[in-house]
Amino acid sequence: MELGICFGFRISNLYFILFLFPYPVIISFMKKILLKGNEAIAEAAIRAECRFYAGYPITPQNEIPEYMSWRMPEVGGTFLQAESETAAVNMVYGASACGARAMTSSSSPGISLKQEGISFLAGAELPAVIVNMQRGGPGLGNISASQADYFQAVKGGGHGDYRLLVYAPFTVQELWDLTMLAFDKADEYRTPVMLLGDAILGQMMEPCIPTPYVKPALPEKTWALTGCKGRQPNVIKTLFMGEGELEQRNFLLQEKYRTLRDREVRFQTYDTDDAEFIVIAFGIAARVAITVVRKMRSEGRRIGLFRPITLYPFPEQAISGLSGDRRKLITVELNAGQMVEDVKLAVNGRSEVLFYGRPGGAIITPEELYEKLSELTR
Repeated sequence: MELGICFGFRISNLYFILFLFPYPVIISFMKKILLKGNEAIAEAAIRAECRFYAGYPITPQNEIPEYMSWRMPEVGGTFLQAESETAAVNMVYGASACGARAMTSSSSPGISLKQEGISFLAGAELPAVIVNMQRGGPGLGNISASQADYFQAVKGGGHGDYRLLVYAPFTVQELWDLTMLAFDKADEYRTPVMLLGDAILGQMMEPCIPTPYVKPALPEKTWALTGCKGRQPNVIKTLFMGEGELEQRNFLLQEKYRTLRDREVRFQTYDTDDAEFIVIAFGIAARVAITVVRKMRSEGRRIGLFRPITLYPFPEQAISGLSGDRRKLITVELNAGQMVEDVKLAVNGRSEVLFYGRPGGAIITPEELYEKLSELTR
């Protein structure tokens, strides 16, 4: 039995409870718990009926496979440490094809190695959840937080005309909630879904309410490879050699992506109604930005924050609605400037769009951002 973890509470009988019961039981009893980001993802996936995980170690997401290695057997699932990132994503392909809720996780260079398999998942219309806890790059880079994988995540990092549904959480609570949602949306749309986090989100600990999983009504997986059992055999493939077959497949995928754009856009706004200057940021950069925006608001400056939660589909209509001659927009990112391109496309010249960021592997501090925004809003 895996023992519970003590989080440093000073009440003696609480220490006793933590060491007496398994960690998942503790989470079930408590309304709010101090939880690490990577572990929140792993436990939320288990609760959301994920029963297959394959991965390969890479910092800063190693707590996810470590957690899965002992939790999966407890719930009758399968954990596999693959021989490589490429093998891991192809194992997920096979498990998903058989109808299992399947997941893999990695960090930036590891996700790069998975790109062919992710393209195959999208082409075969197989649901899967992929977690990227970004680190600095390019190359091996470092293990500090980064947001330099934005293009890779939202533009289709592999070959072919495909997209992923991409969520950008910015708290441990959202890591929990969006992980559960990701499995549901993957099944609903038969598509791979990515959680795009970063080293800080994966390693940080903060209070989280372990909300129970409530499975919605979803289409039955009649397409899964479960054995013929008296029916016509199912075929899952990405090779379409007949005249016009591949084009029709791509039309089908593009219709799905249009549906995602119509139904699945998520974002949050903070004090944007009267703002003359709007910061646009996602993930950990948004945590830094909201601190600065609140401070500047308290000083009487008309500034707001727009936070995309889905990076694809991108909330372009909402951002377009915020634009105008009297407003300036600035994207704040931990990269050399990536999301700023999508913001400019959404605004289409109706507002000036600025950029402030630090390339992957360096963190923007609230003090630095405050100084920059103060300079721009004088």
